[in-house]
Amino acid sequence: MCEIFCFNSNTPKQINECLECFYNHSEDHPHGWGLATMKSNEFVIRKEPIKATCSQNLKDILSHPVVGKNVFAHIRLATVGEIISPNCHPFIEADDNNRSWMLIHNGTIFDYPELDKYADKENGDTDSERILLYIIDKINEFESSKGAPSTIKERFNLLTDIVEDLSKNNKLNLMVYDGDLTYIHSNMRNSLYYLKSDEGFLVASTPLNDDENWKEVELNKLFGLIDGNIIFESGEHENEFIFTDAHQKAIEEFLKTVHKDDIDD
Repeated sequence: MCEIFCFNSNTPKQINECLECFYNHSEDHPHGWGLATMKSNEFVIRKEPIKATCSQNLKDILSHPVVGKNVFAHIRLATVGEIISPNCHPFIEADDNNRSWMLIHNGTIFDYPELDKYADKENGDTDSERILLYIIDKINEFESSKGAPSTIKERFNLLTDIVEDLSKNNKLNLMVYDGDLTYIHSNMRNSLYYLKSDEGFLVASTPLNDDENWKEVELNKLFGLIDGNIIFESGEHENEFIFTDAHQKAIEEFLKTVHKDDIDD
């Protein structure tokens, strides 16, 4: 699986220390790294298909202040897709109203045939990128039917329905950002945590420091964050993901196809 990270605040903050701790986990997640920040209301995304601790590019980035209100990061342990740059998270795509959407994912889609049609449309070959393309199509359908752009609440309600459906029989730890709202979802125990402080709202796959106030993200709900606060919270669905031996076997079969040189890059 992968690890995911986001920082959400009402004012720009420097978060190098948190990012350095997060990327140090790449020894167990060696198949790529990614970082997304906002600059002049546009996404700045940098990523590489190599272990984060081996990346000179990432070292150069972290040698300078990383400052932002909305920052997202990812380290990859591949379960679907080759070890190539287009398969590194974050993914970004624009809807028909020119709103940019960003997605990072920790998990695997084991059973959702509706994503299959995006295999010929995506830049890489991951289930995660297909999720984003699917979300974009659903947003476009809704806004076309409405005849106008969606409101923040309408987008949250739509993603609530999408996430509930996608989460059946699949591990779906997601962070999505639409330029206004950060969406957070987890459906597997002990796999996503948050820390709320005066600095902002920090979410990561594992706690990044010794602060005793880290808490597990509540399962099977979608949360919407703006300016370091939870603005929206969905009801609870019933699709908790339980990792089984069958899931492990499927992942191990894929990992056998990953060349050792790719892992060690």
